[in-house]
Amino acid sequence: MTTAGDVLTLVNVGQHNHHAGPDFFNAQLKIRDQLWAGNVEIHIKSSDWYRHNHETDLAYDSVILHVVYEHDIEIYRSDASVIPTLELKNHISIGLMDRYQNLLNGQNKYINCENELPLVDDFIINNWLESLYFERLEQKSKAIEQQLINSKNDWERVLFALLAKNFGLNVNGDSFLSMAISFDFSILRKIRDTPELLEALFFGQTGLLENEIEDVYQAKLKDEYLYLAQKFSLTNAHVTPLQFFRLRPPNFPTIRLSQLAMLYHSEANLFSKIISASSIKELHAILQVSTSPYWKDHYSFGKVSKSTKKVLTKSFIDLLIINTVLPLKFCYARLQGHSVNETILGMIQELKSEQNGIVEKFNDIRPMQPSALQSQAIIQLKTNYCDKNKCLQCAIGNSLLNITPFRNHK
Repeated sequence: MTTAGDVLTLVNVGQHNHHAGPDFFNAQLKIRDQLWAGNVEIHIKSSDWYRHNHETDLAYDSVILHVVYEHDIEIYRSDASVIPTLELKNHISIGLMDRYQNLLNGQNKYINCENELPLVDDFIINNWLESLYFERLEQKSKAIEQQLINSKNDWERVLFALLAKNFGLNVNGDSFLSMAISFDFSILRKIRDTPELLEALFFGQTGLLENEIEDVYQAKLKDEYLYLAQKFSLTNAHVTPLQFFRLRPPNFPTIRLSQLAMLYHSEANLFSKIISASSIKELHAILQVSTSPYWKDHYSFGKVSKSTKKVLTKSFIDLLIINTVLPLKFCYARLQGHSVNETILGMIQELKSEQNGIVEKFNDIRPMQPSALQSQAIIQLKTNYCDKNKCLQCAIGNSLLNITPFRNHK
């Protein structure tokens, strides 16, 4: 009922407006038996209408309903007609309001439900985390689809860009990605049979061959790169500079670029092999590569080190599967009209949880299952819900607000 006592029926909520103007556009509702179409404005109190100066803005003359928590004054359009009002105060549980305020007003908490999370049923948490993981895949798919458009539907080129970014890790991910998109992927296809040419291309585009020459191998790569640059009109002007600072030697860009080069040297149809792989074991077999011979006893040009076979570790391959392979398989299947959700679910649950600050803090609050599904979902939960106070859109928040009474935990 409106505050005037008229029966109100909501037909269509319309579109939520995130910009200037009324809160919802093109809503439809019935007041008594009259169908209205127009906009809806929402406030805490009716008097906020005047506090926000809506009475002087003609855009608000199209408002057909004013929704408020507390109705403290009548509101009029510029033609002096009364705007119908829906007051919510008597329709919302005081207990629910108290729980909501308690949830959001906690001081010095990592997440709002820090004290209550241990009380939530495992079934609710596990189902919500599974949904969040696929929500995360959906978000990553949008970025992949944009790269697919930019590459004119060349899936191999998209895979290369994604792999390059993740080979660079957090420190050099942007640099590796900018390198990957700085040249036409057809060049890589033409030279992939010669690993030295691949290294010359990758090292040259990232600026590793511009410094003083340290040894014969670096000089050879520079000569090869100058030849490629002239032949294919290469430029690295827009490639982000590399960083060596605070990197362990196995993660030096020299090592990672060589491993990336050897991966593309050893696998002619990498994309099709990754898409057809149906197990973690298959993916590990595809991605387990080492550097070229020179880097077995080097981390930097001209500096000999103890000889080691610098093979991609299991944990590094797992990160590639989590951040590149599974999102790509998900996106490809979706665009083909297929579902691989069960396959992906089985794979991600087989991988160990990532170790980072977010996951560690959640485990301190409430121990989670030690799989990559949980760690990926927890990152999604923290960054897209907890940090934005979206407790009302969170299954955990809903369970606490609607089911579990709040307690004081000290």
